[in-house]
Amino acid sequence: MTTTTDALQQVRKAGRRVAILETEQKNACLRRLAEDLRQALPEILEANAMDLEAAAEAGVNGPKLDRLRLDAAKIEAMAAGVEQVAGLPDPVLAETVNRTLDNGLQVRRVRTPIGVIMMIYEARPNVTVDAFALCFKSGNACILKGGKEASRSNTKLRDLIVAALTRDGLPAEAITLITGSDREELKELLRRDDVIDLVIPRGGEPLIRFVHEHSRIPTVQHFHGVCHLFVDASADLEQALDVCVNAKTSAPATCNSAEAVLVHLEIAPVFIPALCERMAAAGVEVRGDAATVQLAPGTRPATDADWGTEFLDRIVAVRVVDDLDGAIEHIERFGSDHTEVILTRDPNHAERFTREVQASCTLVNASTRFNDGFQLGLGAEIGISTSKVHAFGPMGLEELTVQRYVVQGNGHTR
Repeated sequence: MTTTTDALQQVRKAGRRVAILETEQKNACLRRLAEDLRQALPEILEANAMDLEAAAEAGVNGPKLDRLRLDAAKIEAMAAGVEQVAGLPDPVLAETVNRTLDNGLQVRRVRTPIGVIMMIYEARPNVTVDAFALCFKSGNACILKGGKEASRSNTKLRDLIVAALTRDGLPAEAITLITGSDREELKELLRRDDVIDLVIPRGGEPLIRFVHEHSRIPTVQHFHGVCHLFVDASADLEQALDVCVNAKTSAPATCNSAEAVLVHLEIAPVFIPALCERMAAAGVEVRGDAATVQLAPGTRPATDADWGTEFLDRIVAVRVVDDLDGAIEHIERFGSDHTEVILTRDPNHAERFTREVQASCTLVNASTRFNDGFQLGLGAEIGISTSKVHAFGPMGLEELTVQRYVVQGNGHTR
C-alpha cells in the first residue's frame, strides 16, 4: 500500500460501504473465507515455509519463530474462528437503550462501527484473518500492518480474503495489507487521524511504545501481560498445581501466560516444593524469593527485576505472601491490569479478590490462559486491551463498535 491520500480515501470509502452491509452479506462472505482457508492449506503452508526459512536465516528463533509458524491445526483454528464470528450476533444497530421521555421523545442508543481500524502486529500471521473477520463483521474496514517476517504468509491470507470479498462485489479495500517495515511510513499513517479512527498495536513493548509515542489517533493497547496466580490457604492443592503449570507452560510466549505465582504462607511448606518440582519437570526455571529458596533448595533466587517482568518464556517468579492482603498488595504494585487469578475454596476470598483486583479479567480456580476472546466466546479476538477506555479486556465484536443516539420526535422544539 502507498500511503497516499487517494489510497487512504479508498479505504475510508470501503468502510462506509461495509458499515451498512446486511448481516447475511457479511456472514456469507466469512463462511466462504473459512472454506477457502481450508482449501488453500497447501499454498498457505508453502508461503509460511518461505517465511520461516527467511526468518531462521535472519537469526529469528525461539518463541518468535513459534509464533510465526503455521500448521494444519492452526489453519483449521483460523477457519473455525472465522465461522464462529459468522455465527455470532451482529453488533451493528444493536440497541443498548430504548426509552421514551416524559416529553414524548423516543431515545435509542445503538451500536455503530468505528470506521477504519489500523492493526499493527508482529509475527503471528493468524492475526491477519482474525483481525479482518472481527473488523468486517462489526462493519469496519481495516488496515493491517503485519511484521515483515510474515510477509509471504500475510499476503497469501490477504489474497484469500480479497477473493472472498470480490466474489459478491464487496469492496476489496475493506482490507488493506502493509508488509513493509518502513518506520517513516508507519509514522505517516499514525498521523492520519482524518482517515483512520482507531489504532490497535499488538506485539512487544517496543512496538507498543513506538505507536503510543507517534500516534495522533486514539489507541487501544497493552504494554505488558504480567499475570499472577494467588494460591490461597484454602485452595485444592492438586488442582492448583495443575492450573499453575498450565498457566505457565501451555503457551509461554503469550500475553496471558502466568509470570508469577503467589503462595499463601500457611500452605507454602507443602505447596512450594511440589510446585517447583512440577515446574522443573515441565522445563520451567523458577526464580523464588528467600522463603521459596529455603523451601525448595536449588531454586534460583529472584532479583528485584523479576517482580513485574513479562518473561514470555519458560520462567516463572514465585513468592510467599502472608495472606490475601499481601497478594493483592503485590498485584497492585507489579501487575499490569491484564489477567489475575485466585485459587481458593473460600467464596468470600474469591468475591473479595474479583472485586478489589480490577484487572481486565480476574478468574477464580482457572488458568490465566482463559483470558482470550475465543475461549470467552467472543470469537477470534483482535487483542486484549489494558487501556481503560471503551474496551477493557479481550476485544471482540462489540468492542469494535461504539454507541450513538438515535432520537425520534414528533415536531419537538426546545
